[in-house]
Amino acid sequence: MEFPEDLKYSKEHEWVLVEGNTATVGITDYAQDQLGDIVFVELPAIDDKVSKEDAFGVVESVKAVSDIYAPVSGKVLEINDDLPDNPEMLNEDPYGDGWIIKIEMNDPDELKDLMTATEYEEYVAEEKE
Repeated sequence: MEFPEDLKYSKEHEWVLVEGNTATVGITDYAQDQLGDIVFVELPAIDDKVSKEDAFGVVESVKAVSDIYAPVSGKVLEINDDLPDNPEMLNEDPYGDGWIIKIEMNDPDELKDLMTATEYEEYVAEEKE
């Protein structure tokens, strides 16, 4: 299981890569592993507003349907157009080609509420118990 050090993590198993005022968001390796084979992804539209901890999309797998939650608030700048036709990218490369959206952050201070890779790894270990 991977926990890249350069990312921040939410308790809902999303990851965030911060570049300036832009947050790239995806689901973690742990999340995709728990979901199993992902068969459908529902994404927001560009320019949609997202609010921290609110659902902005849906991931459907052979096991379950799960909401995807915004780890930060802001405006959707970009969506991964490849995902609707290739939802398996979330399983194959959750931290790379499987990114989901890019958000222009309203308040970068919201990042303080997210976990480091070490904290997230400990959180996942506790969840498995």
